[in-house]
Amino acid sequence: MITYAIYFTFACFGAGLLMNLYKIATAKGVGDRVLALDTMVINAIALMILYGLALGTEVFFEAAMIIAMLGFVSTVAYARFLLRGNIIE
Repeated sequence: MITYAIYFTFACFGAGLLMNLYKIATAKGVGDRVLALDTMVINAIALMILYGLALGTEVFFEAAMIIAMLGFVSTVAYARFLLRGNIIE
């Protein structure tokens, strides 16, 4: 039964990734694209964790943590660049 739940969540997060990709391609403002890209990173992290659960390994959890930290820093840096024009003062 848990196998079907994992397959269903793979499909849901995969559909979420496709919707975010569509939003990145069609958004009018840069802020909307940044938000869609950040949500895309969150969905990719969720897919990595699900893949780790499906295989029963712990390596994917550590990789998901690294990608989460990089995604957060990149989103903050890009938002700061949009607001101030530079990242490092």
